[in-house]
Amino acid sequence: MSEPSILLTNDDGIESVGFRALYDALSEFADVTAVAPATDQSAVGRKMSTDAVVTEHELGYALEGTPADCTVAGLEALCPDVDMVVSGINKGANIGAYVLGRSGTVSAAVEAAFFDVPAIALSLYVPAGGDLPWHEKATGPRDFREATHAASYLVKHAEPAGVFEQCDYLNVNAPMSGPDGGPADMQVTVPSELYDMTAEFENGTVKLHDRVWERMRTGDIPDPDGTDRRAVVEGRVSVSPLTAPHTTHRHEALDALAETYLE
Repeated sequence: MSEPSILLTNDDGIESVGFRALYDALSEFADVTAVAPATDQSAVGRKMSTDAVVTEHELGYALEGTPADCTVAGLEALCPDVDMVVSGINKGANIGAYVLGRSGTVSAAVEAAFFDVPAIALSLYVPAGGDLPWHEKATGPRDFREATHAASYLVKHAEPAGVFEQCDYLNVNAPMSGPDGGPADMQVTVPSELYDMTAEFENGTVKLHDRVWERMRTGDIPDPDGTDRRAVVEGRVSVSPLTAPHTTHRHEALDALAETYLE
């Protein structure tokens, strides 16, 4: 088997620890070209630019743009002949159906699907609680080992196994470590449907809050087995096979409305 070529991007920025950990892991068996945002572009979704300044970087290219920009720029101009796009490793999980459209990490993989290029989005679940805030955890490459191991396995085996004949991209979320510190199991999942956003209006300001993360910390989640959130909370690597285009089907009620539109 020839060495695969990979466009590597993310949304935390090209200098992030998770990005370098993934670059090093994939470079052990693949030809990896980084095309990643120069700065943190978290939660920008599929936001696009019209111009994105490119700077050469020791790993490839840094763009003054979004993750979606990086995928388009890479596949169209900077490294157009790659076999796969890999996005990550995001520090923080990208789980739940409502999160997918917000995530820059996932959006880079979605963008690749429109080029008919297989893609994998990777994120690390960093649990809250303990002495440190979650954002002060996962500061070294070793903290990302479950995600890099899953990435390497899937990059090597998913396409030859025919996985991308049935989906456009994989959304992968890994725990910081498996139960009792051992390797984590892998589970095929679907995105959770749990949605618990709240909003409070006070003194001219609306405060938006996602209660899901608090519920995850306490274990108060109703997500059934087989969902991405349940898998990562219980210490497994979640792999969701997804499609990028919006799906549609015939809808008799809407057909009837369209037929009477001009009456």
